[in-house]
Amino acid sequence: MKRTTMADVAHEAGVSKSTVSQYLNKRYEYMGEETKEKVRVAIEKLGYQPNSIARSLKQKRTSLIGIIVGNIMHGISTEVCRAIEDYCQERGMHAIVCNSYDDGDKEKNYIEMLRARQVDGLIIFPTGENVELYKQMEKENFPIVFVDRKVDGVNVNTIVVDNREATYLAVDHLISNGHQEIAMVTPPLTIYPRIERVKGYQESLKDHGISFSEKNLISAKIAEIVGELEALFTKNNPPTALVAGNDLSFLEVMKFMKKNGIRAGVDLAVVVFDNISFANISTPTITTIAQPAYEMGIKAAELMYKHIKKDSFEPKIYTLKTELIIRESSEGAFS
Repeated sequence: MKRTTMADVAHEAGVSKSTVSQYLNKRYEYMGEETKEKVRVAIEKLGYQPNSIARSLKQKRTSLIGIIVGNIMHGISTEVCRAIEDYCQERGMHAIVCNSYDDGDKEKNYIEMLRARQVDGLIIFPTGENVELYKQMEKENFPIVFVDRKVDGVNVNTIVVDNREATYLAVDHLISNGHQEIAMVTPPLTIYPRIERVKGYQESLKDHGISFSEKNLISAKIAEIVGELEALFTKNNPPTALVAGNDLSFLEVMKFMKKNGIRAGVDLAVVVFDNISFANISTPTITTIAQPAYEMGIKAAELMYKHIKKDSFEPKIYTLKTELIIRESSEGAFS
């Protein structure tokens, strides 16, 4: 059976091959609605399937982008990926998602693999451990967007939130409710957002005249957090409030509290930095620092798309606002 060609579609629709090509590439700027409908009907009638490989070779693009997340278990990672995929689907592009587990070697391997597959660009939650590789891609003008984390010395489009302000305001809220002994629990301080969140926590204490106590800062691997909390709460003057640095550390805090019969909002005020899906349906409801994860993903995809299309731009750092959503877990006043 003879394969339907672009020329067949053009003949059926009564338009030129270039018009069909523009339609397939979603370049509708100079195309009327009637013409678009004629081409659409012709494609459907003839059962035309574009040869994506040939088209990629001609355009020197594959319509594929790579996404490398730090840890797919984090809610922000899945929400950012969902937004990127939504944006790409609307523009005939596709995404390949890889999970580095914040391991520099894995990240390097994924970058090399994805580039070997000729992706058009990379959206990365950078580990910060492959600076020379990032700089090399920047030098080549290969499209890159960083999400969630800045990397010093690498001048690419970067989308982050104001982590420092977010934890500052969370601690301010806890202090306004009478808390003096406030703990913070976070995974190891190896990446930009965790470091910034701790700085915000410390600055808020300082600005309220409260001395920072090393014992109240737990920076540990996820599997070690419960043990660290056990040790902290056996010491004199245990915390009356706690900020969990992300969703995974918060789950460990919950394990510890359940094991020891500690009630959120009654025995311990709790705030978590991340969009916890069950925050508004749990008992008590959980105070969260909500990140605009979907907006971050859309912005990352938009910047990537513009770079791929060769739109001129100056790389920028885009800092988005978080929102402190106060719920029952932190509302009770302590004195």
